[in-house]
Amino acid sequence: MWEQSPIYPDPSIEILDPRFLKYRLFNAAVERLTTGLRWGEGPVWIGDQRCLLVSDIPNDRILRWDEETGAVTPFRAPSNKANGNTRDRQGRLVTCEHGGRRVVRTEYDGSLTVIASHYDSRRLNSPNDVVVKSDGSIWFTDPAFGLLSHYEGTVAEPELPQNVYRVDPASLEIAVVAEGVAGPNGLCFSPDEKTFYLVESRAAPHRLIAAYDVAADGRSIANRRVFADAGPGGTPDGIRCDIDGNLWCGWGMGTPELDGVMVFAPDGTAIGRIALPERCANVCFGGRHRNRLFMATGRGLYALYVNTQGAAGG
Repeated sequence: MWEQSPIYPDPSIEILDPRFLKYRLFNAAVERLTTGLRWGEGPVWIGDQRCLLVSDIPNDRILRWDEETGAVTPFRAPSNKANGNTRDRQGRLVTCEHGGRRVVRTEYDGSLTVIASHYDSRRLNSPNDVVVKSDGSIWFTDPAFGLLSHYEGTVAEPELPQNVYRVDPASLEIAVVAEGVAGPNGLCFSPDEKTFYLVESRAAPHRLIAAYDVAADGRSIANRRVFADAGPGGTPDGIRCDIDGNLWCGWGMGTPELDGVMVFAPDGTAIGRIALPERCANVCFGGRHRNRLFMATGRGLYALYVNTQGAAGG
């Protein structure tokens, strides 16, 4: 049975490089906010309602955690096996659906608008994670993970390569920005939006995080390079940047040495780790000052106050 550490500083927060010391708050500890999920994913902070939404893919639902009361209630069920979530620049929820094989936007009245479901007249595979750039464009990954079982989607043959897409905010035109990626998964931009990060969760010999330069017009990426090699057993998943450009990455493979969150400096050095009792799938920053890291895991939701803030959009 996991219990919150009574010790300060929390030994779950590991310093791998002295640079991480400034981000650890001496008297902040990892907290478990809820449990009972089957696979938690896609956390997104809804500041105007002081709540967090988190997907529970196998249970086909999105849950709402209330900051003031701690209550956990259904937000959307069924959810079409929702996975990644974010908000656009107008505050609307944007969601990747494994079951629907599409990306949808929740309008102010609660209705859904389909943002993307096909490319080149073929169905998307199973949109996984999504971010919205400052120009309003929607970027999402489309691996085949949701086609592999009925547990997190619907069994089917892929119709498209595993790509990363950009949706134009005005025309909703869909364009490929990275084609044939080995398991495209988590994605985010650096604070200045000059670098694009992408998790390749089927890369060989090891899973990795790639970095790309963003073109001056903000519509394409180039100059792919390995930002962080996860090494044997390493499993980067969802990622978000803080305002200093550090990358906070959901991590784990079911062992105490791996499960939790890894933190990388902008130069790719692993500087910190947050140990969790289960694999972490995805993260986001939230709270009034965007200084609380929320961590969606296999069975639950955890949080930790940190001495930094999430970059815009994270």
